[in-house]
Parts: sequence; C-alpha cells; structure tokens
Amino acid sequence: MYLGIDLGTSSVKAMLIDAEQTVVGSASSKEVKTARPQAGWSEQDPADWIRATEEAIAGLRAAHPAAFAVVRGIGLSGHMHGATLLDAEDKVLRPCIMWNDTRSHREAVALDADPRFRRITGNIVFPGFTAPKLAWVKNNEPDVFAKIRWVLLPKDFLRVWLTSEHMSEMSDSAGTSWLDTGGRKWSGELLAATGLEERHMPALVEGTDVAGILRPELAARWGLDTGVVVAGGAGDNAASACGMGTVREGAAFVSLGTSGVLFAANASYLPNPESAVHAFCHALRGTWHQMGVILSATDALNWHSRVTSASAADLTEELGDMLKAPSGVTFLPYLSGERTPHNDAAIRGAFLGLGHESGRAVLTQAVLEGVSFAIRDSLEALKSAGTALTRVTAIGGGSRSRYWLKSIATALNLPVDLPADGDFGAAFGAARLGLIAATGADPVAVCSAPATAETIEPEAALTAAYEDAYQRYRRLYPAVRAAY
Repeated sequence: MYLGIDLGTSSVKAMLIDAEQTVVGSASSKEVKTARPQAGWSEQDPADWIRATEEAIAGLRAAHPAAFAVVRGIGLSGHMHGATLLDAEDKVLRPCIMWNDTRSHREAVALDADPRFRRITGNIVFPGFTAPKLAWVKNNEPDVFAKIRWVLLPKDFLRVWLTSEHMSEMSDSAGTSWLDTGGRKWSGELLAATGLEERHMPALVEGTDVAGILRPELAARWGLDTGVVVAGGAGDNAASACGMGTVREGAAFVSLGTSGVLFAANASYLPNPESAVHAFCHALRGTWHQMGVILSATDALNWHSRVTSASAADLTEELGDMLKAPSGVTFLPYLSGERTPHNDAAIRGAFLGLGHESGRAVLTQAVLEGVSFAIRDSLEALKSAGTALTRVTAIGGGSRSRYWLKSIATALNLPVDLPADGDFGAAFGAARLGLIAATGADPVAVCSAPATAETIEPEAALTAAYEDAYQRYRRLYPAVRAAY
C-alpha cells in the first residue's frame, strides 16, 4: 500500500492506494484556519498542519486498518510558495506566510528589477513567491530573520516531522524564486540577493526519489513496519498533474480550486517570464511544465456565496445546465490581486455593467464567466510562451458545475474532458510518487491518464458572443487599474 498526503490550503487529505493504483480509501481533516491580521496578509500556524495530518491519518487508519498497516511508501504534496521559517532546533519562528499573501509586493518589484532573477528562474518574481517574503521578513522582522536556520516550503515542514530530514524537490522549489529552473539546483547568487545562503535551504531531490524514512516513533504509533520511504513529492499542481497523468508533452488540465490553474506539461524548459506564465520543474526527472495561475477561482464563487447568503451549489443550480449568452454584466475576479497575465498585487475585483434588472442569477453568471475569461487570459499567455493546446481536462471542486465547464469550454474554444469517476487530484498524485520511490517503477508508466468519461464541447452558437464578452473583459482591467 502507498499513502499520499496532500496539505491543502484549508485541510489535509490522506489517500491510500494499492499496487495496482486502486484507491482503497481517503480521509480529510477538519478545517485548517487561515489568519488575515492585515489586508493582503494570509498566515497559518504550521503546528495546525501536523494536527490536521494526524486527524486525516487517524481517519484513514480507522476505516482501513489492515490496508494501512502494510504501507510501504508515502508521497507528499502541498500548497506552494509558503515561507516556513525554523531555527537551529527546528522550532517555528513565526506563522507561515502563505501563497496568497501579498504583503511583499514592494520587495517583489525590487527583486524582479534585478535581471538575474528572470534569467535564472525563468519567472517573474511574484509577491506570492517565497524569496520576496524573506526579503519582507528581513526588512520588517530582523530579529526573526537573524534566527533563521531553515527556510522550508509547507509540505517539506511535514517531511521534517515525518522523517527529521530537511529536503525538498524541484517542482515546489521552482516556486521560490531561488531555483535555477533549467539547471534544477539552488542559485547561490539569488539566495545572496535576499541575505541567505544555500545552507539555509533543504537538500534537493526529484519528486520520485526517496527523501527520507518514516521516523520509528511514528511508524510504531501508526502500526507500520520500519523502513517506510517518503518520496520527494511535489507541489500541489505538479502532484495533481501526476495524478491526472499530465506528464507528457502537450497534455494539459484546468484546475478549478481555491485558485485557478491552466497547467501544460513540457518535455523541455520553455521560460517566457514577460507573459507572466510560470515555467517550473515538473515532479518527474527531466520534465518541466508551464502554468497560468489566477488567484481566485472557486474563491470568487465562495465570496459571492457569502455575500448573497446562498450556497455555491444553489447559485450554480439556479443557472440551469444550458449555457447562456453573456448578459453584459462583467465580473473581474481579482479579489486578492492577480498573477497571470497581470502580475498585479494591488488590483481588486469589480462588477461592471450593473442595471436594475441585474438579479442574483445574472451576478452568478458573471462570476463564472469572469473566472472563465481569467483562465482564457492564461491560455493566451501560454500561447505567447510557445505552447498550443488542443484540449484540457478539468479537475477541482468547481468542475462539478456543468454550467461552469460549458462556460470554460466556450471561453477557451477548446474541448474539456472529464475524467472517469475517481479522485485523481494531488493526494492521488502524491501516492503515485510514494509508489515510485518505494518500488522503482517507471514514472511515466505509473503516471498514466485516467479514462475520459465525457467531453464538454464549446457551444458553437455562443462562441462569438463569448469572444465579444472576453474582449470587453480585457479592456476593463486597464480601466480599473487606472482608477487605483
């Protein structure tokens, strides 16, 4: 048996698969709280990640005790970019500054002005990345900065707890702004630019490599044999790609989670930072990927749900299944800034074109369309970076809405595939990496794509109307930005 642990933004999920990659069971923790002490700030207590992992493991063990007892390998996945700072005794120095925290926007601008960052990493220095967060800590919390011994990404903090090893892997580390992405190694000169050295960083391995052995105390507590290996793992999007089999050139998925992601696998390193596309290492050796990221996908619908006091499911069901032409009301989903293609931490969301006739359903429709158009922005950015897609597979909680899938297919003018029933997300991908590390199996053979249950085609009768609405959407960003 093989265990995948996915540290999500709001909870931890644990999944158990067998040698044939059949899902035996899964369990999730209670909610992990996020603190927002100031506007634009987002923090979590790493101790809560351990508690949540223990909860998820306990639930999985209780439901499948015999299967859990023969786990041989563990894979890790987690939300990226978080600055988890430890002292020389592995004690946490401050709450983790999360991926969607934008406090370091000034530091990001300053680092991005240094041409070495884009040249070496292949990416813009975004405020959400790890390096500008450390520059912010250096500038604003010098006492904390002086005590730093380890800078870890969230899932790699869990690795210290699981194995006592300070290690990371390429896909997650590519989101720090310190990795030589083409060379797949830390850059000493970029670390020095933020007052750090390579000794502050974990050792690097590939996602399929062994990156620690489960501590005997935990193995005994969980009823496991000694020698359970822990794989390098992956950042959450690369782990989802491993779960979806998006590891070969040209394969792509769109993820509708808290954030939205358009992810394309690449056989070579294809940086184009001016497009605001992320060019990162993949979790498999010798592979890379490109990724357009929007900061609010289902988060935008959840915000609308809170404001209207109606559940997200009720709001989308109110629209029915038949796709409607855009109403003229446009929603900009920039509730916490935006990455691709704008790299703008200050921009905020807006409804435009409201009239007396604009009821709740019209606003819901605009929210879904706004996210669809933001994903279209990422598609255009990928094209400018040299990647042309012919279809995408949909994953994430938002993919349960058929209306939303039709909207995305029509906005992208691409077919959207739905995988056969099953959970092929980050926890499954992490479990696959645990299997590979434990057995030495061929990574590409293990990370195969699921069968397609259904394909959502673009609505041909509405593609022109959607194109017009998208062009209006594109014109609104600079107008709203000027107002700020």
